[in-house]
Amino acid sequence: MVLTVAPDQAGERLDKALADAATVPGLSRSRLARLIAAGAVQDPDGRTVEDHRAKVKPGAWRVRLPPPAPARPEAQAIALDIVHEDAAIVVVNKPAGMVVHPAPGAERGTLVNALLHHCGAGLTGIGEEARPGIVHRIDKDTTGLLVVAKTQAAHAALAGQFAARTIERRYLALLWGAPDMADPRLAGLPGISAEAGGVLRIDAPLARHRTDRKRMAVAAGGRRAVTRVRVLERFGTGRPLACLAECRLETGRTHQIRAHLAHVGFPLIGDRTYGRARSLPEGVPEDLRAHLRRFPRQALHAASLGLSHPGTGEWLSWESPPPDDIDALLRDLRRIGSPAR
Repeated sequence: MVLTVAPDQAGERLDKALADAATVPGLSRSRLARLIAAGAVQDPDGRTVEDHRAKVKPGAWRVRLPPPAPARPEAQAIALDIVHEDAAIVVVNKPAGMVVHPAPGAERGTLVNALLHHCGAGLTGIGEEARPGIVHRIDKDTTGLLVVAKTQAAHAALAGQFAARTIERRYLALLWGAPDMADPRLAGLPGISAEAGGVLRIDAPLARHRTDRKRMAVAAGGRRAVTRVRVLERFGTGRPLACLAECRLETGRTHQIRAHLAHVGFPLIGDRTYGRARSLPEGVPEDLRAHLRRFPRQALHAASLGLSHPGTGEWLSWESPPPDDIDALLRDLRRIGSPAR
């Protein structure tokens, strides 16, 4: 790679001047310093320079980039539901039970392990490793759409879109009860407001729970988090037993939807971390009672995803219908009818 140092940069430190001249993501000042120390940089006269603090002179500097190091996670042949793939990105419909990124206690069987095998040489390197670029995550037991970068440039572009909040994400969720702004308990909560179209807006900061570090909680001083919730269907003939809701994320905090819905009193069905046991009213069929009790995970599905392609700028979007377990529970809930509005 050739990096051109302008005349007005003469005399600057070499690593800083080259970092300023770099036009591709991933060539940070610290990475360039490592490359200089490794003898991978030549000055405009063709001499190797190994001191990153050397004074730079104008002209064309050559940087020899090594091939990306093998990724540390193991590549595993795991079946994936790929909904889109090109040279820059891959969009996956993640199943329940799959962790996105390896972590202590979950080093194998993750989405990253599967993508390392699936993409192979198609991964051109994120930083200095041949690995997929994870720009957002969904919980282990949440299903649905996830975009992953295959190149450093795509990773930087997608990260920029997430930071600018231009990526569209829509989730489908089954909740205990149904939010209603007419409920004075809900209307009195700080950060809760109503928007057009029956949308409930939750603007409540999230931080690690004070006593349970595996949970998030609404807390002053936490990171700002905004979720919009719209009820699509209510189930039950009196006060709603449950509802199907659409959730849209303005921010993307850990467990955001789960923590926000629990905060306002309408946790996800099946969520053992943020929910609690519910006593069901008389008249709920026994088979539905059993289905609700044994539902094995939080009933949350990333149903749609929209973004600007990091290479072409074209707007792309994908849809994923609810998986079989949520679909089966929906069918059972619809048998008990809807309350009169």
